[in-house]
Amino acid sequence: MSGTIDTDCMTLTRWLLAEQRKHPAATGDLTQLINAILTAVKAISSAVRRAGIAHLFGIAGSVNVQGEEVKKLDVLANDLFINMLKSSFTTCLLVTEENEMAIEVEVEKQGKYVVCFDPLDGSSNIDCLVSIGTIFAIYRKVSEGPATVNDALQPGRNVVAAGYALYGSATMIVLSVGYGVNSFMLDPSIGEFLLTDRDMKVKPRGKIYSINEGYSKFWDDPVKEYIEGVKYPKTPGKAPYGARYIGSMVADVHRTLKYGGIFMYPATSESPKGKLRLLYECIPMSFIIEQAGGLATTGTMPILDIVPEKIHQRVAIFLGSKDDVQDVIDLYSKHAKANA
Repeated sequence: MSGTIDTDCMTLTRWLLAEQRKHPAATGDLTQLINAILTAVKAISSAVRRAGIAHLFGIAGSVNVQGEEVKKLDVLANDLFINMLKSSFTTCLLVTEENEMAIEVEVEKQGKYVVCFDPLDGSSNIDCLVSIGTIFAIYRKVSEGPATVNDALQPGRNVVAAGYALYGSATMIVLSVGYGVNSFMLDPSIGEFLLTDRDMKVKPRGKIYSINEGYSKFWDDPVKEYIEGVKYPKTPGKAPYGARYIGSMVADVHRTLKYGGIFMYPATSESPKGKLRLLYECIPMSFIIEQAGGLATTGTMPILDIVPEKIHQRVAIFLGSKDDVQDVIDLYSKHAKANA
């Protein structure tokens, strides 16, 4: 049997404990918190796999604070995350896409961390079996006394750890605790996440652009010029970029991390502030991409430099390969000077 079973595998928990040992002052709370997230992810993964049989597809009969219809799996995933995070005794405040207000953890269960999360990103794709995921960012509480919403309104530079889970052909977690990016695949035979990609890096330049071109009539000029440039390159012999767009942020960003290129969800004349949420979508993904050597911007400033004003704040986002994103930044700068 030892020939087919790895008797010295690197599980995510083992990896976290090894990282913890590098910091003598560490209390183990962050390890405990991430383990609670792992439990929630495993449960969501199981629910996603048997959703059809368990009648978890379909509309739950309510809308979330974004005005989107809530799927049954959304409700399940949200409840799982809230309960697991509260019972970890490491959190004091939770911000979730599905709840209008921040959730304050009961005093007797409170710890020092704030978690912002999207329990089931891309859930509009559930019924057609497209990959969906979970996104999260972890901060330290900064205020004295009881936790307030201001503890969640921190710029991305303050993130302690961030990651996402992808429920696709397999279940994977991509995680950064501020020292690079690693990915772990769920081995269902032992119920553990095993290290599969160590110190992931995004290519300096890719060959793929990812954007919803159905909204092209609403784009601003820098975005129009960029897309025109990658589709119809003016440099002789330069091949055009390929277009890939899934419509599930976790899946699109994961592909960008693996293969390089750029993911874009710009502001439009219809949504002038952008569409994706800053706290639990853009900041965690930007943290991961920057830790992997890429860039993430609104076009005019780094995503991680934005100081949030509201917990459900929306922003424009361009992230991915450093050179590709820099091209977008340069175009915004060029158009700003031309209009000055």
